[in-house]
Amino acid sequence: MKISNKSSLIISGVIILVFGFGVGWFSKPAYKTGVQLANGSVVDTDASKRGADMEYFWKAWDLLKEKHVNAASTTAQVMVYGAIKGIASSFGDDYTQFFPPVESKAFNDDISGSIEGVGMELGIKDSLITVIAPIKDSPADKAGVKTGDKIIKINGKEADKMAVEDAVKLIRGAKGTEVTITFVREGTIGTIEKKIMRDVINIPTIKTDLKKGTGGSADVFVIQLYSFNAQSPTLFRGALREFLNSGTNKLVIDLRGNPGGYLEAATDMASFFLPSGKTIVSEDYGAKKSADEYKSKGYDIFDKSKYDIVVLIDGGSASASEILAGALSEQGVAKLVGTKSFGKGSVQELVNLASDTSLKITIAKWLTPKGHNISKEGITPDYIVPITQDDITKKKDPQLDKALEIIRKTK
Repeated sequence: MKISNKSSLIISGVIILVFGFGVGWFSKPAYKTGVQLANGSVVDTDASKRGADMEYFWKAWDLLKEKHVNAASTTAQVMVYGAIKGIASSFGDDYTQFFPPVESKAFNDDISGSIEGVGMELGIKDSLITVIAPIKDSPADKAGVKTGDKIIKINGKEADKMAVEDAVKLIRGAKGTEVTITFVREGTIGTIEKKIMRDVINIPTIKTDLKKGTGGSADVFVIQLYSFNAQSPTLFRGALREFLNSGTNKLVIDLRGNPGGYLEAATDMASFFLPSGKTIVSEDYGAKKSADEYKSKGYDIFDKSKYDIVVLIDGGSASASEILAGALSEQGVAKLVGTKSFGKGSVQELVNLASDTSLKITIAKWLTPKGHNISKEGITPDYIVPITQDDITKKKDPQLDKALEIIRKTK
């Protein structure tokens, strides 16, 4: 199964391109010099040609089988799975992972989609499962889950070394059932435990608002974008039409708490503001091959000399949000206000090693038009404006206030 390159879904901040082919594996007693893939090609398994001395591997294998207290209860195949996990972890990339049979099935079920759960996007930050953003009006949102909350337990099970896919499997469930999640939150002493009732998750897409100036006339048009789904470009086009008919030339695009979605949606939206051929984002494969560039389709209906644009971002703005914000900022279209974005932008393949095992491999990273690594650096706004707990309690929005202040000063 493969998700089309041109409409690839950024899931939890990474693009997952799914390929399927079978591959035989090795066991010590019958070590092979080559294995044949399902497409007929042969992979040479001679370790010496890869610059590796497998003697130490097999010494460790024999010693563990001979001396470990649980050796009798561990099979050779489980040891192979452990070795592959170790190879995957050696790259220091939280999103390159090996899935043995049970986990592989769960991951494939996950990417096929589920509409029942608690409603929060998860990623890895500081090697811990982290809430990118709770979905607006979801059970998680209503329970007070915040962007940046780190999950340490799910139903009492330790989550500090858990993969995102494993966490999703435990958190999702049928409507009307409950899950207990323990969080730690920056600035809060101790842990926070929340019992959240699962429900059907309806992901909102867009909302518009027209702010009025002191004289009561149209002042600033605000587009709140909650996700980058398949319908987002069409809805965004409709919102831009509202803006053009609103009587104002000042636009705020609010991407706060937007964890991303389809890459194609982000490039389509950026194309409304950029001339044809302008770079929106690059896919960098390192030394393996030259980068792919995603460029503007050239809708370009907003003359920079006539329209003033500000984009709001925060720690819950990820992947497609960062692509759009980075492109509009670095191409000189918009100023950014808020706090640093989440920092999610790597491209991955899911490869079937056998019929029941798979390997998820990071193959590329997203770069902004000026070459900034989104996953490593995130997007830093021009105006950094935090929101405090006191602001939340008093229902204040200093970030939006700052955006309105900046854009109203623009002549």
